[in-house]
Amino acid sequence: MHFLPNERIALFIDGANLYSASRNLGFDVDYRNLLEFFRKKAHVIRAYYYSAVLETEEYSPLKPLTDWLAYNGYTLVTKPAKEFTDAAGRRRVKGNMDIEVAVDMLELAPRIDHAILFSGDSDFRRLVEAVQRKGVRVSVVSSIRTSPPMVADELRRQADQFLELAEIAPEFTRRQTEPRVRTVSLRGTPAEPYADPTDAA
Repeated sequence: MHFLPNERIALFIDGANLYSASRNLGFDVDYRNLLEFFRKKAHVIRAYYYSAVLETEEYSPLKPLTDWLAYNGYTLVTKPAKEFTDAAGRRRVKGNMDIEVAVDMLELAPRIDHAILFSGDSDFRRLVEAVQRKGVRVSVVSSIRTSPPMVADELRRQADQFLELAEIAPEFTRRQTEPRVRTVSLRGTPAEPYADPTDAA
């Protein structure tokens, strides 16, 4: 992993993507430790956390996490999620944050040396390329150890460096969990924002 001590970096965390990757790998993210991990590597200018939120629910399981992040060094970017019923009659929630990530990264590019993108979405390849043309290095944090891999090949190739989430996770892991098991954490920083509280162990 290559960081320069004096370089200015910014974190761009696709919340749903990081949650999905960490659950597939069997751990919870401690967001306090995650921020500290990168602060030890370089000068963190901003740490953005992106999440779509269902406004129809009186209580969102995401709220404890987003409230905590907003008071503890993260810039929270949210928008209302859209709820719909698919062709099979199943309730689905859609909340794509790609545009928000792209706008923030492009706007911040002149003020940073290195962007850290927590996502494996192939849609970000062109964004990474555009930011690199402005002289900014881009690292992508995701995983190829999940099945299927969480990161698209084209995004991984475009990045200046790929950080395997499973390798750096011990630096900011809350506790080991059984892979793919959904539970609700009630202590410390909320780690299960997308879990359904009704199926808590």
